Amino acid sequence: MTYAKTDELVRKLTPEQYRVTQQSGTERPFTGEYNDNKRPGIYVDIVSGEPLFASADKFDSGCGWPSFTKPIVSENVNELRDNSHGLIRTEVRSAHGDSHLGHVFPDGPQDRGGLRYCINSAALRFIPRGEMEAEGYGAFINQVEDI
Repeated sequence: MTYAKTDELVRKLTPEQYRVTQQSGTERPFTGEYNDNKRPGIYVDIVSGEPLFASADKFDSGCGWPSFTKPIVSENVNELRDNSHGLIRTEVRSAHGDSHLGHVFPDGPQDRGGLRYCINSAALRFIPRGEMEAEGYGAFINQVEDI
């Protein structure tokens, strides 16, 4: 499967998805569609479709955004220094779509690597486990917990 950002795909974004992914915005905490999602499946870039995170690596950090311990494919996630808002943070962007996803922090569960990928729901599309094969993500089913 090929993953890429195209003008056509960007035009299909909602205003909030565009603000977050293309303008490095942040959705308000506890408002994102996937913050409380507990269904098995994977999360892909809303723009390019590249696989980013698996539900098995999602945890409730209480921060108000979906949180993950690691990417499903590390090559699909770029980590960049972010000095905005008077803070020094690590921004997370999708590699193929160049979408702003959120930030990664070193305060995640220690027994799972210690990282917390704090990700905006507006940057993601959720693919339920039962639809992964049909949508071309069957290779990742083994990284998703059983239903």
